[in-house]
Amino acid sequence: MDHKEFQIRTYGFGELAQLYFPHIAKASASRMFSQWIHTCPQLVQKLIEINWKKRSKYFTPKQVKVLVGHFDPPY
Repeated sequence: MDHKEFQIRTYGFGELAQLYFPHIAKASASRMFSQWIHTCPQLVQKLIEINWKKRSKYFTPKQVKVLVGHFDPPY
């Protein structure tokens, strides 16, 4: 199977969530991804330190790097 390398860039919240949960609807993927993030207070704190807000509609490349460092790349 040919896997593309994950690219660190700006992602919409739902867009990144769907990469982690590709077999469910975007709204459900977003809810699941939000739950994943909020189960780890240290992760939330790291994200807040680099200007993430709970209601953010996108992740900056710096925030994506933190998320991927915590969860591993989605592919």
